[in-house]
Amino acid sequence: MDLIPQLLDFILHVDKHLEVFIQNYGLWVYALLFLIIFVETGVVVMPFLPGDSLLFVVGAMCGTGLMHYGYSVGLLLAAAILGNQSNYTIGRFIGPRVFQWEDSRWFNKKAFNQAHAFYEQYGGITIVAARFMPFLRTFAPFVAGVAQMTRARFVLYDVLGGTLWVVGIISVGYFFGNIPWVKLHLDKIIWAMILIPGLVVLAGAWKSRNKAAA
Repeated sequence: MDLIPQLLDFILHVDKHLEVFIQNYGLWVYALLFLIIFVETGVVVMPFLPGDSLLFVVGAMCGTGLMHYGYSVGLLLAAAILGNQSNYTIGRFIGPRVFQWEDSRWFNKKAFNQAHAFYEQYGGITIVAARFMPFLRTFAPFVAGVAQMTRARFVLYDVLGGTLWVVGIISVGYFFGNIPWVKLHLDKIIWAMILIPGLVVLAGAWKSRNKAAA
C-alpha cells in the first residue's frame, strides 16, 4: 500500500529525487533514466511512469550543468525508440494467435480487422501523437503490433515520434526549466503535463463513443 504514495512522491518531486541520485551515484543516473523510459514505453503493464515530467526535469538539469544535454538526448531517444519496438514486437507476437480466434464473447474478429485497417491508414499519426499522451504512449505501440501494422511504417513513425518527444521536451526543460517561476510551480506543471493530455484522450474517447452510439 505504501508503493502508490512513494510513486506519486517520485513523480511530483522527480527533480529532487534525481538530484539526490546524481549526488550519490553520479553517471549511473543515465542508466536509471534509460531504464525508466524504456520500461514505460516498452512494457505494456507499466504506463504510470513519469515520462513527460522526467524528460522536462532532465532538460532543466542539463541547463544547470548537472547532466549533459547531448548524452541525455541520445540515450533517452534510444530508450524511447527501443521501448516502442519492444512493445510492438510483443503485440505482433500475440497478433497472429489472435487472428486465429473465432468470434466469441471476448473477441470480435470484425472489430479486430477494422483495427488493423485503421493502423494501416492512420497508425502513423496515432503513434506520433501518442508519445505526448500518458498511458496512451504505452499502449499504442502494443496495439499497433497486435493490429499487424507493417514494421517499416511503425519504425518510421516510432523514430519520428520519439525524436519529437524526447528532443522537444528535454529542450523545453533546458531553456525554460530553470526560470524561477517554473521551479516554484514545478509540481503544478507536472500535474498539468499528466492531466491535460489525459483529459484530451478521455474527451476524444467520449466523443467517439457518442458518435458510434448515434
